Amino acid sequence: MVKATFKNLAADKQERIVAALLTEFGEYPLAEAQVARIIKTAEIARGAFYKYFDDLTDAYRYVYGLAMREVHQGINMHDFSARGIYQQVADFVTQAQASRYYQLVKMHLAYNESLVGVTSSAQSDRIRQLSAKVWAGMVLSHAAIKLALLDPEHRTTNLARFKESLALLDKE
Repeated sequence: MVKATFKNLAADKQERIVAALLTEFGEYPLAEAQVARIIKTAEIARGAFYKYFDDLTDAYRYVYGLAMREVHQGINMHDFSARGIYQQVADFVTQAQASRYYQLVKMHLAYNESLVGVTSSAQSDRIRQLSAKVWAGMVLSHAAIKLALLDPEHRTTNLARFKESLALLDKE
């Protein structure tokens, strides 16, 4: 978890570090990321990095959490109808593509998702309590997001297929 020393930094220094993290994690999978490149880009000492984060995974989780909070802003996450789920996914894809976090999100989906457990036990408990229909919509949503962001050339086709799949779920 990001340390208080980072949170207490001046906003411009925090931004410089976040920008360095975005560059590193947007260009390299977590397994290939290097503190050396981050500290060089951020213009901080190696020791300072470890005063702010436990390790690379901690820094990654922090910046990915920022990305998810920002990309999800304004998306109605409470409508579990087929139309609502489709709109949430379409909005997420649009917002992710337009954000400064686009490369990070793509790298996460392509390489890092299985390396970093970002789901808390409370989230896991809520997921287990979902109805089969809502859970299926969630799983399809994740797959549709991944396809749309990793294969933007076929975004429209993939989202249309997703919409059709949700309509089939809605009939059940």
